[in-house]
Amino acid sequence: MIGVAASLLATASVAAQAPIIPDSAGIPTQILATTRAPNGDTWYGTYGRGMFVKSASASIPMRQIGRNRSDSTSISWDFVNAIAFGAKGEVWYGTVGNGWGLSLDNGRTWRNWTFTQLGPEWQYVAPDGIVIRGDTVVIGTADGLQATTDDGAHWTAFGDSVGPAAKGPADTAIEVLRSEYVLKVVADTDGWWVSHLRGDDRLNMNGCLRRDFTHTGSACIPWSGRLPRDRIFSVDVDGHPAIVGSTAGPGPVAGSAKNWSPWFARPIATQDNDRNDQTYRWGSTMGGYFQPHQGIEFNNPDGTSVHAIGNGTVVYAGRAEQGALVVGIRHDTMLVVGEKKYFVFSVYYHNSELIAKVGDRVNRGDVISRVGHTGRATNDHMHLEVHAAPTDSVKPVIDSLNRYPQFTTNPELWITPIPGTGLIAGTVVDSTGKPIPQARVYGVNKPLPRETPFAFAETYGPRNRPHPLYGEHFAITDVPEGTHQLFVVIDGKRIARTVTVRAGAMTWVEFRP
Repeated sequence: MIGVAASLLATASVAAQAPIIPDSAGIPTQILATTRAPNGDTWYGTYGRGMFVKSASASIPMRQIGRNRSDSTSISWDFVNAIAFGAKGEVWYGTVGNGWGLSLDNGRTWRNWTFTQLGPEWQYVAPDGIVIRGDTVVIGTADGLQATTDDGAHWTAFGDSVGPAAKGPADTAIEVLRSEYVLKVVADTDGWWVSHLRGDDRLNMNGCLRRDFTHTGSACIPWSGRLPRDRIFSVDVDGHPAIVGSTAGPGPVAGSAKNWSPWFARPIATQDNDRNDQTYRWGSTMGGYFQPHQGIEFNNPDGTSVHAIGNGTVVYAGRAEQGALVVGIRHDTMLVVGEKKYFVFSVYYHNSELIAKVGDRVNRGDVISRVGHTGRATNDHMHLEVHAAPTDSVKPVIDSLNRYPQFTTNPELWITPIPGTGLIAGTVVDSTGKPIPQARVYGVNKPLPRETPFAFAETYGPRNRPHPLYGEHFAITDVPEGTHQLFVVIDGKRIARTVTVRAGAMTWVEFRP
């Protein structure tokens, strides 16, 4: 795939020249996308600060393009991970979590495609996931491809056959990919390579659709941007085998944080996306945009199997908050801390289908439901909560009228890390020893998952509580083993710590002035 290699090298070359863009705390902004415009300007997409444009002329200052709610000068979201340019001066951008947009005047005004236009899917654009060939724009997302030939007046969607075909803004949805969870899109000589959870597919759309890739005797099907549903074309697959299996964790936790052991398996199998979303983690506000999060997300296509993380009894299976389809499990083992006993529940939200029923006995790894976007959801994903409750009653754990149940804990402390990774947890306090809410912990080197990048962890806010055993203020799982340089800013001063992470173990760290 010469085209892929050339694209990656070009991106790396431009990224190496990226300017240092400090935020309000003097910390360099994380750059997610770097693209050179036809006029020589360099555009940067960032984590939480929109886009910056560095002019080819040294006399012109850098300009920032961000989100504001008032008019067409706004982009849809400040987490920008894809930027591409058309031959007629079009500027396209894509975001982590709120769709994409187009400017026809070099970024002064924008037309945005967000929830109103897209519906509850298509929100997560893949890293560098916008590719343009001639007048054809292809946007790769966690829900498939959207393609247009007329600047978004019409769209064609390309998905898989696992879940229901969701068209979003498209006139037609074609089920042709092996997995709609797109990780990367790269232009080839006469089409596109699409990388996804099941490997790579090659789509030939060089002015037309073809039923094969030899072009010998193959009929060209004109593509006007609106495809009849029966116009299916061939897909070239790479035959990579899926990796199946999971890592079993040890038994109940005993002792202090230094002796941490996760109780539970991961709720998504390794052949699917078993890595949780790092942009909207437990306790995260995404830099102040949202209320502190009460669970962790596993972004996957509609219909993906959801597995019980441990043995227990199904105590809830039905609709809950905002109509989400929910499964709740009360696990067999109780947590004992001193003289206090806690019942442990796991709860799985936003499903498209429920398989487990109330009263069922389930074992670790059993399929209990299918991923969806029911309830308060803006993409296909499963939201996992783990509760440590002093009562075995279900109502304090799952209540359709209560968005913030009182016994949630950080699921990252309960589930087994990805092989080769460990967990960092700790505290952040001020000079009086008081915990600092929503403090940012920087410096963890965590390159995966790229489609939901890690920038910083936030300490817990008023709606988040620590694990009864550890009393932590933050926790970060799936951290690659090795040395990491962490720091926080307390009272305007940077406090740094060097930590070493071992696979399957917790590294405890404390920050204070």
